[in-house]
Amino acid sequence: QVQAVESGGGLVQPGGSLRLSCVASGIGFRLNTVGWYRQAPGKGRESVASLTDAGAIVYADSVKGRFTISRDDAKNTVYLQMNNLKPEDTAVYYCHIKAIMSSLLRTYWGQGTQVTVSS
Repeated sequence: QVQAVESGGGLVQPGGSLRLSCVASGIGFRLNTVGWYRQAPGKGRESVASLTDAGAIVYADSVKGRFTISRDDAKNTVYLQMNNLKPEDTAVYYCHIKAIMSSLLRTYWGQGTQVTVSS
């Protein structure tokens, strides 16, 4: 079993920046594709960014040029650098991890971290 714990959310003003982190812990696994999702009040969960183990990245159009996803496999950590934040970025952000365990691909979710962009 793998646990994913997110941190780094908070309250920021428009134009500000935050960096979210997601640390995966467990035994006998390696990260495969990782990503970030978000869910705003009254809306469904949407994909923000994804990053494969080969380095391929896909961003939602709404965050291109502002957000950067990265990973540090040595630390089993996924990051989301968020710059020039806008009020519409306000949401709960969830990390999404696919991990290889005993040659099987498993999926795990973080608990979510609140990002609020407001003046």
